[in-house]
Amino acid sequence: MLTFTELAKERILKFLDLQRDQGVSALRIAGNLTEQKLWLVKAEDKQANDVVLSEEGFDIYLDPLSAQYLEDAQVDFIDDVMKSGFRVYKPSPHWDDPIAQQIQDLLDQQVNPGVSSHGGNISLEKYENGIAYLSMGGGCQGCASAQLTLRQGVEQMLRAAVPEITRVVDITDHASGENPYYSDSAQESPLSH
Repeated sequence: MLTFTELAKERILKFLDLQRDQGVSALRIAGNLTEQKLWLVKAEDKQANDVVLSEEGFDIYLDPLSAQYLEDAQVDFIDDVMKSGFRVYKPSPHWDDPIAQQIQDLLDQQVNPGVSSHGGNISLEKYENGIAYLSMGGGCQGCASAQLTLRQGVEQMLRAAVPEITRVVDITDHASGENPYYSDSAQESPLSH
């Protein structure tokens, strides 16, 4: 189920209050975890097949596909010097280690929005003794640029933000999956025979 942070609810209610005299009473959200649109609507804008969620003071309308993509996502409102606006994301799995949680949050907030545009994702499998063990999925699994992305992008960003990281290890099985870039035979070196 889609949830809202207290700040997001507060902002939505504030925006709704400014437009209630025009009949605006609900929020529509459409999209997926990579790209979403949020806008205020009137009750009569609800479609017959919409999934309707209720929060204190307003309803949320989602088309069935968006509802599926945004299952268990959270809507937050970011208000800082660099940017301001709503953000929809799936919260990271709970990590007991605050460093592991920080790594996963960085992946979710800074890395995955970029790689998801290519159908990929990167997640933390474990953090141990200064080593972050990452797995790459979707379009990143078996991609010819996976190691370049990891070494020159992700690893540098993680190590700069989390100084406790001494090493990043890719534990992805790049040869498996439904449509990997490499097959088992392509991974064998002709010199190894």
